[in-house]
Amino acid sequence: MTQRHLDRLLHPQSVAVFGASDKPARVGTTVWRNLVAGGFKGQLAPVNPRLAELDGVRCHRDVAALPFTPDLAVLCTPPHTVAALVDELGRRGTRAAVIVTAGLTPQQKQATLAAARPHLLRLLGPNCIGVLSPHAGLNASFTQANALPGELALVSQSGALLTALLDWANTERIGFSHLVSLGEHMDVDFGDLLDHLAMDRHTRAILLYIESITAPRKFMSAARAAARVKPVIVVKAGRAAAGMKAAASHTGAMAGEDMVFDAAIRRAGMLRVDTLKELFIAAQTLARFRDNRSAELMVMTNGGGAGVMVADAASALGVKLARPGDALMRRLNAVLPATWSHGNPIDIIGDAPAQRYVDTLTALFDAPEAGAILFAHAPTAIVSSREIAEACAAPIAARPGRVMSCWMGGDTVAPARRCFEDAGIADYQTPEEAVRAFALMQTYRRNQAALRQTPTASANAEPDLAGARRIVDAALAAGREWLDEVDAKALLAAFAVPVAATQRVPPTPGAAVAAAREVGGPVVLKIVSPEILHKSDAGGVRLGLQGDEAVRQAAQEMLDQLQGQRPDARIEGFTVQAMAQRPHAQELIVGAHVDAIFGPVLLFGQGGTAVEVVGDRAIALPPLNRALARDLIDRTRVARLLAGYRGRPPAQLDAVCDALIAVARMLADLPELAELDINPLWADEHGVLALDARVRLSAARPSGVAHFAVRPYPSELERHLVWRGRRLLLRPIRPEDEAQHRALLDASDPGDLRMRFFQAPRRMTHDELARLTQIDYEREMALVAVDEHDPTGVSTLGVARLVRDPDNVEAEFAILVRSDLKRLGLGRLLMQALLDYAAGCGTQRIIGYVLRENLAMLALLRQLGFDIRPDEHQPSEIVRVSRELRPA
Repeated sequence: MTQRHLDRLLHPQSVAVFGASDKPARVGTTVWRNLVAGGFKGQLAPVNPRLAELDGVRCHRDVAALPFTPDLAVLCTPPHTVAALVDELGRRGTRAAVIVTAGLTPQQKQATLAAARPHLLRLLGPNCIGVLSPHAGLNASFTQANALPGELALVSQSGALLTALLDWANTERIGFSHLVSLGEHMDVDFGDLLDHLAMDRHTRAILLYIESITAPRKFMSAARAAARVKPVIVVKAGRAAAGMKAAASHTGAMAGEDMVFDAAIRRAGMLRVDTLKELFIAAQTLARFRDNRSAELMVMTNGGGAGVMVADAASALGVKLARPGDALMRRLNAVLPATWSHGNPIDIIGDAPAQRYVDTLTALFDAPEAGAILFAHAPTAIVSSREIAEACAAPIAARPGRVMSCWMGGDTVAPARRCFEDAGIADYQTPEEAVRAFALMQTYRRNQAALRQTPTASANAEPDLAGARRIVDAALAAGREWLDEVDAKALLAAFAVPVAATQRVPPTPGAAVAAAREVGGPVVLKIVSPEILHKSDAGGVRLGLQGDEAVRQAAQEMLDQLQGQRPDARIEGFTVQAMAQRPHAQELIVGAHVDAIFGPVLLFGQGGTAVEVVGDRAIALPPLNRALARDLIDRTRVARLLAGYRGRPPAQLDAVCDALIAVARMLADLPELAELDINPLWADEHGVLALDARVRLSAARPSGVAHFAVRPYPSELERHLVWRGRRLLLRPIRPEDEAQHRALLDASDPGDLRMRFFQAPRRMTHDELARLTQIDYEREMALVAVDEHDPTGVSTLGVARLVRDPDNVEAEFAILVRSDLKRLGLGRLLMQALLDYAAGCGTQRIIGYVLRENLAMLALLRQLGFDIRPDEHQPSEIVRVSRELRPA
């Protein structure tokens, strides 16, 4: 179950409280009195067999005695009663319940879920505070206070934190659309509520307090969908390193759980903050400044000290201060005293009257470089802060999303701060807080941009899956968990990662000498032992060996040293490879690891023997494309070295990206892959080269597509076929298809586009096209027909799109065929492929909306068995079409 019946939970018309009581300090007493005091306009019923009435309201013995079927039931009864109550309520027709009761055993929880499922009755909790929807006057909780109505939805895994946040928010006059305490989230979880709140008209931003995630793919799909339409801001408990686990590979040791969660937040386009206060600061900022695209901040203040504080905070947080242009400088010189700061921050001097503030703001509003303005004021005895606020509030409010304010001080500036707040102007307690808010907004914009960035296609060849499987199967059949270096490199080569050619020889100095002669030139000699994973640390690597004697001596010294230091280690041989000569190469690490929650993850950073000490790394969730891989690289310090410095040419970043993409593909195609390190991976102007690699396998198959938190491109849906003499590839759409998707739209007649989009055609923006091409394969599908040999370059001939609701009950389709190919059967082909896909996903019903004048489409749909009828919720010129795919 996903968002089915969550409207009954958050917008009920009737509520019954089981365990409602008149005894002091009882949860049932508090819940009932909160409901009554909250001003709920619907029907209310207390249920308690001991009482005839409660607070003047008739009390009922049980479910059967209720005079109405409640939309929402709140259960405050002992644990052993919960499952039976849920069963009775489900049979009665109730579709949502809040289980405030704590202490349910695992068996009682399972029985409660089993009772709810046949009726699709949604369960919040158990062991939760409850739910509040201030717009509806609903306070079905045992919080200590009611909530103010507002536009923020708060979902918290901690009931105690929810009550503390509510108390703080009431003090700060912050309102909510909904507050939801998840408790043990036995049924309703973060993914469900994100889906519902994304479409909730009362909610402008969603705030989450998260301690753990139990359904990562569902969470990621819901988060990505919600973050596209409104800000989603997260506080995640557990940043400390205590949650990290040791692992044999560098990647396993460095990929902490908190870093993985950060990567998930970034991938979904959400914003993570560190503190509960920042949660509300970010919400206020994004609610009022979401459309502000300024990358730089202009500061206006009446004190030099405040300006210095802002500049220091901006420097620490990486916020750039805008440079006033010549035109703005002339305007400011005309309205400010000669002693003003003549730069940014703009110090208008402490004796500034209200009109000087207004004149300065007017000049800034006309300056394109002042896209985002911080208004910072310190109180003086010369001019009343309230007078300044009243003069400036109207012009600022007339330009929403342009100014953030900071009235420094307490009681003296309180009236001014209230004046700005009443005008809808965001205000911050300190200059540092305001700059931090601006920095959070920039992080949010970067995360959002990553959702919409169009990647270029990888240059990787198709992997040799058969060869890779032979290596994996042979190792597992032999009982080997770790591949030796030769097999690890062969596995990389099968996925098109360039590797240094390596020979494996028996563990004798003579065999090493013979291999070195064959390789020629200086060589690298390494020990092969399943017990020695980090060979350099154990003295098992020698570099730049030239000549027979040097190789023989190094081999014998290795054997002697390891026999003394590691008598437990089985020495299976040596590897010999040519000493690579690439003087400009930068050492990198590329790794893969399986996180306990989000499944397979990738790591990138600065490599070498000191990789863990340097600690320069970033984490990403697969799958990757070049845009996501480049974002991963840019989040490390080594990215600046890869860009070139002091005469060193820049590295081929596309080659680095393609190596990352190849490892992500390995995680998808080789479920047995448990850990992987490529360290070092050399990168320079010629490309990349893997010098050493470690790979751990597991028969438990911890990787593979099934364990990805983000569903990768479903290549299994690709079909090659011949249509009217053309060789077509029918496949899911890719993010890289944006250019050819625009070409499809450009090649379509305006009338056909109006039939598809129900409006006069216009050229789509990048964001709109990104939304059409960068889809979540877990919930959406767009099948494109691509001409594999189209000489015109417009290779996409048509597209059929399907968007499933989170419950997979209904899926809405849309279809577009290039105008010069209409009425040739391509539409039927695409539509049938879409129907087959929907049926395969278990979707119950496929629906669509078609203009009455689109006779050709309606005729096709009739032939395919669709029911066509008017829809009372749509304009008269639109009809609803539907087809049942399987019994509900």
